[in-house]
Amino acid sequence: MTIPDFTSLPETLADALRRHWTRFVEAGGELPPSLAATLPKVWAGSDYVAERMIRTPMLAEWLVHSGNLAQRLDASSLREEVAAALRDAADDAALFAALRQLRHRHMVRIIWRDLSGLGDYHSTVADLSLLADTLINAALEKLYVALCEREGTPLSPGGTPVRMVVFAMGKLGARELNLSSDIDLIFAYEHEGEIEGHRREMSYHQFFVRLGQQLIKALDQNTADGFVFRVDMRLRPWGGAGALAVGFDAMEGYYEEQGREWERYALIKIRPVAGDLAAGERMVKRLKPFVYRRYIDYGAFESLREMKALIEREVRRKGIQADVKLGPGGIREVEFIVQAFQLIRGGQLPALRVSNLLRVLPQLVEQELLPDDVAEELREAYLFLRNMEHRLQAVADRQTQRLPESDDDWLRLALAMGYRDRRSCERALSRHRDRVRFHFSQVIADPETDHQEVEGADRELLDVWLGLVDEETAAGLLGGLGIDEPAPILAQLDAFRESRAVANMQRIARERLDRLMPRLLENLGYQQGGPITTQRVLAFLEAVLRRSAYIALLVENPHALTQLVKLSGASPWIAEQLTRHPVLLDELLDARTLYSPPQRSELDDELRQQLLRVAEDDLEQQMEVLRHFKQAHLLRVAASEVTEVLPLMRVSDYLTWLAEAILHQVVQLAWTPLVERHGRPHRDDGQPCTPDFIIVGYGKLGGIELGYNSDLDLVFLHDAAADGMTDGDKPVSNEQFFARLGQRIIHILTTRTMSGQLYEVDARLRPSGAAGLLVSSMVAFEKYQREKAWTWEHQALVRARVVAGCQRAGQRFAAIRHDILCRGRNEAALRTDVLAMRERMVEHLGSSAKSGQFSLKQDPGGIVDIEFMVQYGVLRWASQHGELTRFTDNVRLLETLAVLELMPAQDAGLLREAYLAYRSAAHRLALRNEKSEVDAAGYAELREGVRAIWSKWFQGAAQGGAQTE
Repeated sequence: MTIPDFTSLPETLADALRRHWTRFVEAGGELPPSLAATLPKVWAGSDYVAERMIRTPMLAEWLVHSGNLAQRLDASSLREEVAAALRDAADDAALFAALRQLRHRHMVRIIWRDLSGLGDYHSTVADLSLLADTLINAALEKLYVALCEREGTPLSPGGTPVRMVVFAMGKLGARELNLSSDIDLIFAYEHEGEIEGHRREMSYHQFFVRLGQQLIKALDQNTADGFVFRVDMRLRPWGGAGALAVGFDAMEGYYEEQGREWERYALIKIRPVAGDLAAGERMVKRLKPFVYRRYIDYGAFESLREMKALIEREVRRKGIQADVKLGPGGIREVEFIVQAFQLIRGGQLPALRVSNLLRVLPQLVEQELLPDDVAEELREAYLFLRNMEHRLQAVADRQTQRLPESDDDWLRLALAMGYRDRRSCERALSRHRDRVRFHFSQVIADPETDHQEVEGADRELLDVWLGLVDEETAAGLLGGLGIDEPAPILAQLDAFRESRAVANMQRIARERLDRLMPRLLENLGYQQGGPITTQRVLAFLEAVLRRSAYIALLVENPHALTQLVKLSGASPWIAEQLTRHPVLLDELLDARTLYSPPQRSELDDELRQQLLRVAEDDLEQQMEVLRHFKQAHLLRVAASEVTEVLPLMRVSDYLTWLAEAILHQVVQLAWTPLVERHGRPHRDDGQPCTPDFIIVGYGKLGGIELGYNSDLDLVFLHDAAADGMTDGDKPVSNEQFFARLGQRIIHILTTRTMSGQLYEVDARLRPSGAAGLLVSSMVAFEKYQREKAWTWEHQALVRARVVAGCQRAGQRFAAIRHDILCRGRNEAALRTDVLAMRERMVEHLGSSAKSGQFSLKQDPGGIVDIEFMVQYGVLRWASQHGELTRFTDNVRLLETLAVLELMPAQDAGLLREAYLAYRSAAHRLALRNEKSEVDAAGYAELREGVRAIWSKWFQGAAQGGAQTE
């Protein structure tokens, strides 16, 4: 017989193993040679394995001949093995015995692989979780069939059997089950009803409660063979007082109406593991809105802190600091760090909705929520602590996370962990726990703990907010902060505090508000905010009172509060955007990104990455992503402009890039489902379109001059065969296909969702205007421009350029545009047409009737005069100077006219100065939510300069509205 060598082990441990060996041999056990080398290490780490082999000597042969030691469990093979073992179980006793024997057999195999080094953490928890899933499902199926035979089968409205769903929570839900862990389960079923049974009527509820009781007994009851799994049902709706099995509707209603924060935390790991898995997945989907808020939920930090405090109090009470799970720097703190980000951000980042902790960590790095080195330290610590947990539990198959007390037990643990002695093992443990503790304090720590020295001042300001001090004292305190007009601010605070919205707040939300208000008053003082700023910030707070997670965000992130006060004071437009879309508050967290808008390529990549996180067929969520993306970047560029980080030209560039990035993705979102449904259209050469479709931007979009509230002047063109058909199962004509594409694009851009509208779209500049086709072919567009277009349409073409679509079609459009603009024109007729159009615009859109006011855009001497002069210059001279068609923006076109000596450099410089001044003023007015009208006196010099140049350019033409007030 092969005899293992125990001499390499410490003597006290070797003696214990020799006693195990003697008993094994006396029980008739024989050791296969292939196990001899690893048996000492395995038995040294697990008395449980030794005892099972002594009780069932044939286990040694099974370990070798099953082939399972060399690899992870295979799901289909395990199901077959379990089914065979349970097939002949005719009663509960036989079922219970078979389940327990299966469990012991595979526990020995899993522990052997783990301790011998054949497996690792990942294979250990995967095999344990698969074993649990399989045994639970097999037991449930056996019990369900038997109960149906006795009581009848519950049926859905469609006539199919209704089966129970077993949801796993905790470690099993995340497929991270421990060696000797409880399993947290919830029992539920999809439909309610009555069973017309063999003996009496029984409600589905009664049926599934009875089935659940039987399943718990089959798994949890301690028999001569032990147990399968200890079952904990306390996480079910209403906890221990709740029904053992609950219908889906009642379950959803409970979480919607009574669900607590810790239940959100628990539900991160929910997973259907047995019974009707498809129904279980449907239920999990219904619970997502409860777990993952649509908005950024910083209230999770406070909730997790409270949970951690409860755990720490329990740890101190029981004296279990030496616990690798609950003690300082333990497993639970790693879980809290990761799950805090999941609860806070999971509503917006579907990639974080993963139950397995080690799969979430890389996502936190990718989403820039955790630095790479921090995530790596947490990963290493988590693996170390979980492996240590397994080694502790392997000893006696007992649920424990307590570190040893005796030197001998420490030595056994150290050897099982791969260390030579206790000291080196403890050093490694301390290093990992210290790192976890530090990172936990950085992520979950209470921000108030860093500011305890101002507690007295906070108390005084809290009393001001609560109205507990007289008006004179309160005014003095606010004045001491640097607030110049305390009286109206105090009146605003009183009105806000006494408002119905504040009075109806829940306790936790009101506590958050009370923590925030002293800090808000401090910020108003630091930034010299007056009543207007206060009014705007209070309007924001009133808008989010029912979603107090936003208040928690401001409490947790003092920098975000500073930015809120600063930007609300600088711009009512920004304050209004934040009030309308509080989710934008997240953009205030990092000043580096808030005041550093990305480049064009970065915009494209960021939007593409965000859309990749959404299911391809979920257009509603895709539209939400597009809207949030636009709003977030509008806020960033507005913040950069009001703080003078970005000059005007960069602001316009950025707003235009933003629209282009969105349009590029909208084309893809509209194109893909149409191709899937109808196939691809084809070009004249027979090649499929790819997509041979472009969006042409006119006006401000074409001229790279978008403002914050600009609409988009768009024309849609395609370059497919005029009489072709698509090549799909449901073919349509090319014209019909592209018409639907244009309609879908406009739908995505203009539909109002919960997050508002992307852009207003004006498509009237297409051939024949509103009476023309929504999408024209390139051939029809060129023919229209050559034969039917008015002069004003050629003026508009000066500022037209491709803003989205395929490169090949875009090049063809550029060639058509160049040819049209370079046509020879009659100078007198051109001047007459331009002047006539300008006169009509002044008549209908100017503000001359308003004494002392100057419309920056429409009045004579304003923006449109400059634009018309530039367009006139291009149309007049492009036939001799083709380079005039190169640019579409007025500033570079003015520079080109000057370089070509078609306009005096001095005149071009004055027009450029006036143009930028007007546009800069218009931007400032937009950020103040005011019309683009100013005091005429302040712009008289620039205006007269523009009108003088206008007169020179059109001297001799009919005098009209462009020449007079």
